[in-house]
Amino acid sequence: MALDCTPFERQLIEGCRKGNPKHQEMFYKHFYGFAMAIALRYHPTRQEAGSVVNDSFLKIFDHIGRYSFEQTFRGWLRRIVINTALDHYRRLVRHTQPLDLDHPESQTVEVEDSIVSQLTAEDILSLLQHLPDHYRMVFNLYEIEGYSHEEIARQLNLSVSSSRVYLTRAKEKLARLVKFYFPKHNERFFP
Repeated sequence: MALDCTPFERQLIEGCRKGNPKHQEMFYKHFYGFAMAIALRYHPTRQEAGSVVNDSFLKIFDHIGRYSFEQTFRGWLRRIVINTALDHYRRLVRHTQPLDLDHPESQTVEVEDSIVSQLTAEDILSLLQHLPDHYRMVFNLYEIEGYSHEEIARQLNLSVSSSRVYLTRAKEKLARLVKFYFPKHNERFFP
């Protein structure tokens, strides 16, 4: 039995496994916010994130019979949303030019940990939306989801070294964004 599910959520899962449309609707409404929060980390526009969420729920309803109650349900659902977000990203990236890795954007910017610790989750999500797609994808997969650079390279069809460079550049850009968007925090820590 999934340890991270409430009795109500287990009931929704069982109803979805039986193909009950009412349970599917309630399931969608119940887990929508969870799925949207994940999708927004990967796709900055609500429209694109909404497409990811809707496609994710279609996949969930098609494959919920395969879900094993021995694993956490939210982990299983998160994995589907992430994979769907990556599918959308791969479709979009076919139509864009890759970032030039030979020319560094600028010098490294240092940000105190105490500044970062005062940022809210909403602040951080907002900052992530300002990253170029490649940077945001690698940053999310490595720092938030815990993927290795080898796994990221396979998922995004990159070299391992590109994954590392994108992560470094993402962190540098985030540091610059913190200094730019949160100057009051900086004044406290950088007189």
